[in-house]
Amino acid sequence: MKARASIEEKYAKELLGLSKKVCGCNEMNTLKRSLDVFKLQTEHVSLSHLQLAQTMRDEAKKLEDFRERQKEARKKVEQQMDALHKQRATQFKKTMESKKTYEQKCRDKEEAEQNMNRNASTSNAKQQEKLFARTNQAKMNAEVADRLYMQNVTVLEKIREDWQKEHVKACEGFEKQEVERINTLRNMVWTHLNQLSQQCVTSDELYEEVRKSLEHCDIQEDIEHFVNLRRTGDKPPAPILYDNFYSSQRVPIAPSVTHMAPSITRRPLPNPTNSGGDLINSSALDPDRTYSVIQY
Repeated sequence: MKARASIEEKYAKELLGLSKKVCGCNEMNTLKRSLDVFKLQTEHVSLSHLQLAQTMRDEAKKLEDFRERQKEARKKVEQQMDALHKQRATQFKKTMESKKTYEQKCRDKEEAEQNMNRNASTSNAKQQEKLFARTNQAKMNAEVADRLYMQNVTVLEKIREDWQKEHVKACEGFEKQEVERINTLRNMVWTHLNQLSQQCVTSDELYEEVRKSLEHCDIQEDIEHFVNLRRTGDKPPAPILYDNFYSSQRVPIAPSVTHMAPSITRRPLPNPTNSGGDLINSSALDPDRTYSVIQY
């Protein structure tokens, strides 16, 4: 839309410069008036294209603002999702470490119990007491690791549920944004095409004024206006007399029949003919029409 606005602006400026150039300065009367209307309406067409270019820029600005609003809203959701994802990843790592510790403590407990059972008959009371204390300590360590592991799993599951809910919510929000984006873009393109169509209608209405002016262009009136403006008189120049050098007598020389000057009278104007392919204004042929149509 920005590129099209630049094209429209460039075309409008070129057209405006063209309308300021001299056109038909040697014409007169009705044809000159028609050419003046042509220049004026060309200027109006250029101004309408300038206005169209500005309208396109305004629409492009609205689209940019809409995209920025969506971008900011999407950024907030993405930041929240990133935070939940990092929290979930951190808790998962912590849970896996506690699971590893829990499994190791369970193996230590089993090893202590097996060691105590193997040495129960061969060791004295003091050694058995040490083995028993070591076994009890291994059991306590395994229980603590078990509780910590279970606690981390519970926390991880809660974080996972929250992450899943936010993920679904984010997807629904993004889908809603996409529906709004497609609808807005479609409507803006539709409006853009309406503006282009309206520009064509506006240009044709302005050109119609030129066609109406051309309908009032009267060839007979223009010819008579030129004759009345430029004529030098209604009598031909006097004949040139023969002046004899030896005599004061001046004798007119009668022209021959073949060189007889034609009588000075205006003849009727020839009818303008249209060769094949010439354009005819149908509104001039059909008085019932209220709108001129150019046709072959």
